[in-house]
Amino acid sequence: MRSFLLLIPILALLAACQSSYEYLVAQGYPEPFAAGYNDGCGSGRQAAGAITGGFKKDVPRYLKDAQYAEGWSDGFRQCQAEMASAQQRAYEEQRNSDRDEKWEHDTDQAMAKALRSR
Repeated sequence: MRSFLLLIPILALLAACQSSYEYLVAQGYPEPFAAGYNDGCGSGRQAAGAITGGFKKDVPRYLKDAQYAEGWSDGFRQCQAEMASAQQRAYEEQRNSDRDEKWEHDTDQAMAKALRSR
């Protein structure tokens, strides 16, 4: 169950970032920046522990094209942070759920004990 809860935000992020190239170009960003962002975003998700995707960086282009390099760095940082944040939220939600279940169990046990002692 816990791994399933972690998978939900990860899949949402993958869907959100999947068309980042087209979105950025449509918003007026230069093609090299959009391509770099797209590559960096996938790399950032992978660095944060995503199951799918992988590290992608056109190193010759990164070294020669400042817009690609800036896009790659921005995409990497943003998507890595989003993935880490989503994982942290899922972990906290699971932790809170476990705590709530324990509290409910303890309350039920205390109520049963109180009713038995009447």
